[in-house]
Amino acid sequence: MSLGRRLRWVRANLAACLGLVLLAGVLGLATLGPVLHRGDPWERVGRRFETPGGRFALGTDHQGRDVLAGIVVGARTSLLVGVAAAAIILVIGVTVGAVAGYHGGRLDEVLMRVTEFFQILPAFLFAMVLVAIFSPRIAVIVLAIGVSNWAGTARLVRAEFLSLRERDYVVAARALGVGDARIIRREILPNALPPVIVNGSLTVGVAILFETGLSFLGLADPNVMSWGYMIGSSRIYLRDAWWPVTFPGLAIAGSVIGLSLFGDWLNDVLNPRLKERRQTA
Repeated sequence: MSLGRRLRWVRANLAACLGLVLLAGVLGLATLGPVLHRGDPWERVGRRFETPGGRFALGTDHQGRDVLAGIVVGARTSLLVGVAAAAIILVIGVTVGAVAGYHGGRLDEVLMRVTEFFQILPAFLFAMVLVAIFSPRIAVIVLAIGVSNWAGTARLVRAEFLSLRERDYVVAARALGVGDARIIRREILPNALPPVIVNGSLTVGVAILFETGLSFLGLADPNVMSWGYMIGSSRIYLRDAWWPVTFPGLAIAGSVIGLSLFGDWLNDVLNPRLKERRQTA
């Protein structure tokens, strides 16, 4: 292996390690944080805008609440929103894409027109309208993010099914009289999963950013602590104190970067030929 290829290999693996470390840190914060730091994120525990490093490691916000307690509790909420919204996106996208790609014909055409309609809609504005209409509750926010972002996944799954439905093992199963549902579930879907899994990991980060954007516009659930809620409630005080906005923002950035790098690593693991092309480029 040449020196250039070795350097590229090291650089690629460093990115993967960084992504895993960031992701592990966020997951550890969500699972172990409430045990290690038992502060109530809603309780007023000090003066407003106490600076970081004093009585409170990350300072207090405009209501005298502990910023660290908010980040610890908000980690679980933000990850839950991201995972739940990504699950909705995958369920809708995989179902629509699988049916359209496998059956083709008129059904494919109808489903793709519906998919294109959702794809041309500005996803964030659509989610914002749904939340504004049905009230900013956490369940509504999750559903709004899922409903507004499934079209890309559907097109990805459809493309995979179109390339796999005429493979020999699928034709053989069809000739043996195996039902369509069983062929989709047992023969095609497992082979179409790698890009779907990678897309799902990236979708979690997108959902976290969507929740943050909605919260920034005042559409957060006021009864649930999340990183987005912390930024949204403190944004108008940014000139008075930077820390109530900065620390949740860093947590969001670390989560999204970690998920993105983890998704790239998954892509290399699940698509070894792509990894080989990168190393030989």
